[in-house]
Amino acid sequence: MIRVQNLSFAYPDGRRALSGIDLEVRAGEKVAVVGPNGAGKSTLFLHLNGILRGQGRVEVGGLAVGERTLRQVRARVGLVFQDPDDQLFSPTVFEDVAFGPLHMGLPPAEVHRRVDRALAAVGMAGYERHMPHHLSIGERKRIAIATVLAMEPQVLVLDEPSSGLDPRARRNLIRLLRDLPMTMLVASHDMRLVWELCPRTVILDGGRLVADGQTADLLQDPGLMEAHGLETPYAPPG
Repeated sequence: MIRVQNLSFAYPDGRRALSGIDLEVRAGEKVAVVGPNGAGKSTLFLHLNGILRGQGRVEVGGLAVGERTLRQVRARVGLVFQDPDDQLFSPTVFEDVAFGPLHMGLPPAEVHRRVDRALAAVGMAGYERHMPHHLSIGERKRIAIATVLAMEPQVLVLDEPSSGLDPRARRNLIRLLRDLPMTMLVASHDMRLVWELCPRTVILDGGRLVADGQTADLLQDPGLMEAHGLETPYAPPG
């Protein structure tokens, strides 16, 4: 589903954010991308839908990311930001979730179908007329995910999805994400979430991919985790 080959990227100030990244993700995989601040996680994610474009090759569903394919690629890759308020800007939940399908030029009946389906998928059916800014942070995160699901992407990319959530909302979010069938990339400092959600983990540090393997193996290697500014999850569930 995702193939990244020899991807490198430097910002205009000369700071190199990615260096020779090679990564493949199969359809349906849930993969965590972890590393210290500044490791290149967000930069990598922004290459998956063409917001940033460096040297190397990025493919989504066999389609190379480029100027001519941006519209198709962005329909395939849904990006959920860390702060849901970066994605929620309409007076009502319905309008926020309908925004993407409307701008795809879909007929009203299909827009309503997609909104209903997306809200049901995140457990927020019945919230269509609510004002997003009156909802809790956990509810807003669910609505932000629904705005992306309404576009029916093949890949869901999430940046720090559990940030700011209380324990109950965090557990509910993990259950929600675990049940979604699509390919998923998750950047997180929450190693417990990584352990519970993603069978596979890749570690970025200094713009390089330094480890790629089973989550249970990587997260229980104290030397590896400490070397790259990460913590092992305490008392991992059996």
